[in-house]
Amino acid sequence: MSKVTVVGAGNVGATCANVLALKETASEVVLIDIKEGLAEGKVLDMYQTETLLDIDTRLVGVTNDYSKTADSDVVVITSGLPRKPGMTREELIGVNAGIVKSVVESVLKYSPNAILVIISNPMDTMTYLASKISGLPKGRVFGMGGALDSARFKCYLAKALNANINDIDGMVIGGHGDTTMIPLVSKAAYKGVPVTDFLDAEVLQKVVADTMVGGATLTKLLGTSAWYAPGAAGAYVVESILRDQKKVIPSCVALDGEYGQSDICIGVPAVIGRNGVEKVVEVKLTAEEKELFEKSAAAVHKTNAVLKELKAL
Repeated sequence: MSKVTVVGAGNVGATCANVLALKETASEVVLIDIKEGLAEGKVLDMYQTETLLDIDTRLVGVTNDYSKTADSDVVVITSGLPRKPGMTREELIGVNAGIVKSVVESVLKYSPNAILVIISNPMDTMTYLASKISGLPKGRVFGMGGALDSARFKCYLAKALNANINDIDGMVIGGHGDTTMIPLVSKAAYKGVPVTDFLDAEVLQKVVADTMVGGATLTKLLGTSAWYAPGAAGAYVVESILRDQKKVIPSCVALDGEYGQSDICIGVPAVIGRNGVEKVVEVKLTAEEKELFEKSAAAVHKTNAVLKELKAL
């Protein structure tokens, strides 16, 4: 028996809960939101699909009653304001810091042993905040961003190669932001063969650029943040935890000397299993990638400093 709570019944949270139900990743999925009736309505809609899809996940929708989330194994936090067109993730920090802080405290009151997966933006800073205020071991609080960014990287690589997307391997490290993420071309492969054997530098440069503005591109097209891939990425991470799959997933994790960084949560490849982040994987970076990672970390440190200015820590 396993239980997952998804906090925030907006597009991302509801999609995450729906994917978890569809894949029967957990025996019970709780969707909670502050808006009266929203989580209940979305869960009722999902529940009515179960007989059509031959699934039997227990689904619970609730308005702001954290007692219903008690004894959750994993809690996915999506709550906060979504990005509007032209808005950076960093601009969200003031409002979303207060929301995330309140949610973390409420969740841990009823599920002190839970693993927390953060999706709220700006994700690197919200993960850092959650890690600091929760007092949990660093492996039990981490952010989802790298899974999503890597999926987008593989999407654009597949398009450029005109290949089956499931034959593509690629990862994105660094901050979860339009200017801070680092798609690792040096590690990308098509059926084990380096993508550099198939694509020239100009095409790869465009793939990287498209990946980096992947979220902004969708925000511009949709008028709000994307939700199918972010929600599925959250569920993908939860599945690796509950099923102890030990997948190597780029995730926003607390570093303590790895990659030359400390006192920061930032995207790096990590083994994700039943204990959360079980190991940080230190891959060999090119000189250019190392430089980009240091710049990305500096930008994340700068955003984290806003938390102290706001006295959120």
